[in-house]
Amino acid sequence: MSASKRKLLCIALDGLELPAALQDALPGWEVCAARSLREAERAIRTQGCRVGLLASGARRFDHAPLDRFLSERWHLLWIAMLPPAALKLDAWHELLRNHLYDFHTEPVDYLRLGHTLGHAHGLAMLRDPPAAKARLTGATELTGTGAAITRLRALVVRLARSDAPVLIWGESGSGKDVTAQAIHAHSPRASGPFVPINCGAMAPTLIQAELFGHTRGAFTGADRDRPGLIESAAGGTIFLDEIADLPRDLQANLLRFLQEKTIYRVGSTRSLAVDTRVIAASNVNLKQAVAQGKFREDLYYRLNVLPVTVPPLRDRRDDLAMLADHFFDAYAAEKPQHLKGISNAAMRAMANHDWPGNVRELINRIRRAMVLADGRLVMPEDLELAGAPAAAGGDGLGELRVAAERAAIGASLRRAGSNVTLAARELGVSRMTLYRLMSKHGIATTR
Repeated sequence: MSASKRKLLCIALDGLELPAALQDALPGWEVCAARSLREAERAIRTQGCRVGLLASGARRFDHAPLDRFLSERWHLLWIAMLPPAALKLDAWHELLRNHLYDFHTEPVDYLRLGHTLGHAHGLAMLRDPPAAKARLTGATELTGTGAAITRLRALVVRLARSDAPVLIWGESGSGKDVTAQAIHAHSPRASGPFVPINCGAMAPTLIQAELFGHTRGAFTGADRDRPGLIESAAGGTIFLDEIADLPRDLQANLLRFLQEKTIYRVGSTRSLAVDTRVIAASNVNLKQAVAQGKFREDLYYRLNVLPVTVPPLRDRRDDLAMLADHFFDAYAAEKPQHLKGISNAAMRAMANHDWPGNVRELINRIRRAMVLADGRLVMPEDLELAGAPAAAGGDGLGELRVAAERAAIGASLRRAGSNVTLAARELGVSRMTLYRLMSKHGIATTR
């Protein structure tokens, strides 16, 4: 097959066989046939298809697996090839309405089908995110192509070669945990465990036994020997998040482990050698914590062998669109069927927001918008960013935008005689969206 041919994923449902003439009838297309959803998933991963063709019979079937499959692969454009009798089935009514770009009934006019597939492929090309989604894989993704994240990825690869302690600093929500996972995933310890611990979330009375383990009889309820989290990470990496919250008495125990690579279980006088790499993280300036007597200076220098700073999201504005698309894909299973993507207006609103909560805030806003959006695209008001000021030097422009939005809503309501349905239609938004905007701007109707 020519490398220039467009790839078409064809799924034969209900045990059907694809028409033998299909490949010959679609010049310019390479047909990738699948006889099950599992085969189709493999083809999507390996073949890079942008358009899918579903071929089915007219018998009743459990459409839930297909509905779930299409929901999770919304970025492909789907066309159905059906016998006329299939259109009488409620299952196909729902699938066509929620997921399909178009459908053709048998006997199929292949010339017309070819035109439909060409249009779908062109639209799918426009949907594609920017080229070269540079990222690490799996749970260790560092998504983006901007200068800040590119430098961080390069640093991660270098630090992964060493076994020395790493200290990650970054604002809350900036991705310190993802950075720690990336270092582990690129290290010789990648096949070993990665054990994350939030030092601020553990009870002070339990944290020593949790970290270092305990022996039978060490305290009430200790009916057997139990290894701690540091031991459970042997051969791998332990990630101590929010290390500044570790009590000072336990800081001494951690220091001894870093120096000697040995631990003492609670209740034991025998030391145990443990081969575990330590990565720590903090959103607190540990130098200041040392000066204030809240953190041991010797532990700070022992941890700060390989320092890493994770950039805040406001310094990664070039990556916002890619990150937004990435999280939209990641949580696609949670979205309503009608929602297809993120609008340009929403992307502009995100670019103008300062993101004090960083990537965590972005994830939360995207997920909330995906659940609440009324239209086919996520809009600024769905992200609760409709009146977001410009990020730098744009406060006046932000105020003008808010004022213009308020004036437009008021004018439409006056022209519609306070009829919210008519005003929403004029503004091109849903009634629920208009009600949210009215509440935001303190606008009430007179009827």
